Amino acid sequence: MQKSVRYNEGHALFLSAVARKEGTKRGYLSKKTAENSRWHEKFFALHQNVLFYFENEQSARPAGIYLLEGCTCERAPAPKMSTTGKEALEKQHYFLIMFGHDGQKPLELRTEEECECDEWVEAIQQASYSDIIIEREVLMQKYIHLVQIVETEKVAANQLRTQLEDQDTEIERLKAEIIALNKTKERMRPYHVFHENDDPDIKKIKKVQSFMRGWLCRRKWKIIVQDYICSPHAESMRKRNQIVFNMVEAETEYVHQLYILVNCFLRPLRMAASSKKPPISHDDVSSIFLNSETIMFLHEIFHQGLKARIANWPTLVLADLFDILLPMLNIYQEFVRNHQYSLQVLANCKQNRDFDKLLKQYESNAACEGRMLETFLTYPMFQIPRYIITLHELLAHTPHEHVERKSLEFAKSKLEELSRVMHDEVSDTENIRKNLAIERMIVEGCDILLDTSQTFVRQGESSSVFIFPQSSQEWTSLQIRPKVRLCNSQSSCRKPNTAYQHQDLIPTITIVVRG
Repeated sequence: MQKSVRYNEGHALFLSAVARKEGTKRGYLSKKTAENSRWHEKFFALHQNVLFYFENEQSARPAGIYLLEGCTCERAPAPKMSTTGKEALEKQHYFLIMFGHDGQKPLELRTEEECECDEWVEAIQQASYSDIIIEREVLMQKYIHLVQIVETEKVAANQLRTQLEDQDTEIERLKAEIIALNKTKERMRPYHVFHENDDPDIKKIKKVQSFMRGWLCRRKWKIIVQDYICSPHAESMRKRNQIVFNMVEAETEYVHQLYILVNCFLRPLRMAASSKKPPISHDDVSSIFLNSETIMFLHEIFHQGLKARIANWPTLVLADLFDILLPMLNIYQEFVRNHQYSLQVLANCKQNRDFDKLLKQYESNAACEGRMLETFLTYPMFQIPRYIITLHELLAHTPHEHVERKSLEFAKSKLEELSRVMHDEVSDTENIRKNLAIERMIVEGCDILLDTSQTFVRQGESSSVFIFPQSSQEWTSLQIRPKVRLCNSQSSCRKPNTAYQHQDLIPTITIVVRG
């Protein structure tokens, strides 16, 4: 049996929101249904090669999606109808969208204005992702060519400026020598008048010589600049600059996500916790959004520093920004260590109907673009690995003699060390919480599980759970079922090296403890 096709609903909602706001073509169209051949008016929005339609213009979720890649669109004549509705239908303008794959019925649409119908047909005919890719490649080639020209002109300008300064120095030196020679000649021939400079032929010869020297100098520098443009060093610098530009774009998006988390969720929930009938307490708000606002302020400062560095392009110095960022990253440790607990607190708070209703109201904000609070809480978890990847790519295109290389390598090592520490702390915290959860499953308790140095290995229905302490050679096994008493007396449960199982516990979970 063929499996059903899966798609990313969050991505589809995001694209539908973009189409509804910034689509190539938007408006109301009448759509013919396949079930009863009736016409229903829907709000359509075209974005690249995807056509969305909504129940109305204010709908947040699309009612349907059509992929237009490879389809054809053309005008269609009015369908034959009865005489009663013929006059009204003749005023309508119809067009068909025919899809390239077999088994897909054409999509029949109509408008009230002929010009609007022609605009829809033209827009759908041009909705091809492959054409957009080709156009993007052409624009990218033009952009690269212009960047090369600008870099060439800048290098040539710097070289010519240096040459002019050297020539000015040489001119001053030659003037001093000429003055000294003239004084010497005047002493040797005091009554001789030198009229060589007044000769027009000598002036012409000097003018031709000056022109030739200038032409030879410009030709030499042109060859030097062309050789540098084609060199591996110039190509590496271009790639390095592109990585920095991508880093600035990613940081802009991340700061925007943190801004939504703080302003659309954290601050409104703080105000709600201060109301007369709070749906959530201040402690729960602090547990869910630990350090979120501080992280946002930190990255706003880092983002402003990046934009200031880009303003000084082509001179890009980033190492000092990471030197400012590194001492403040301990707040990430607290956030990552608290992340799983914050999700548990949020899940417990959602059981309150008032809080769940209020949270859904915040999540329906247009700025959230259909994303849930859990999604925004997860974004900071991936920021440190993203910085590590960016620094790794940046170092790959940074020469070994570059002034920033040692600073970037130091920042990369510190971030990798912090990432490992956060991973170990999250694992240890999760291990303690799972051990305590297993202990709560035993009604009368069990002293063996109270050691937090034990390691949780695996758990599943009708399977075994193994917990290993750091130092011990004895083994104890318990077979339990959640929220069910293990044995008749508490004293018998405390005996080590013995397996206990209630007679009617089916299925059971076995816990093997070495301790």
